[in-house]
Amino acid sequence: MAMPDTIPHAPAPADARTRILDSAERIVQVKGVAGLTLDAAAREAGVSKGGLLYHFASKQALLIGLLTRLSASIEAHFEAVLALQPPGRGRVTRAMLAWTFDHPDSVCEQHERAAGVFLASFHQDPVLLDPIREVFARIRAKLREDGLPPGHAMAVMAACDGLFMSRVFEMYRLSDEEQRALRAALATLIGDLA
Repeated sequence: MAMPDTIPHAPAPADARTRILDSAERIVQVKGVAGLTLDAAAREAGVSKGGLLYHFASKQALLIGLLTRLSASIEAHFEAVLALQPPGRGRVTRAMLAWTFDHPDSVCEQHERAAGVFLASFHQDPVLLDPIREVFARIRAKLREDGLPPGHAMAVMAACDGLFMSRVFEMYRLSDEEQRALRAALATLIGDLA
């Protein structure tokens, strides 16, 4: 089953709003939320401050726009992976495994960069993470309706989240053999024998 090579995005026009969001993302990744100013984002995007204010009336609005875009992109990627799964019991949980273990390094890097932006934003104001919380609430709702015994789908999601966070915080990286073993163990919770 071929996995999408990148996180789906809306067409990439070089419009001012897109340039501003791209610039804000780069600034937050390098300097953190504290390094993001409206002046810096406007300068990086090649727009006037007035042009930036037309799209984002404040730093908070800019951060919300950025985090909403990243959240939508992550959800679109999960939905693309979900669409590749055969129908039936455990479909969403299988998608969670595929989302974690099958995507190319380019998608993994995109998710890790997004996590860095989310983490930096959390330290600024935890409410800023509401868009990604909503994405994961929708995914969890789908997992609850996946037809698996209680706790199985959530155990898979929690393990996948833990593996992702271990990469984000560079705590450890599993070898290919360890990843295969972990995936096989998690697949047994879905009823798949890998």
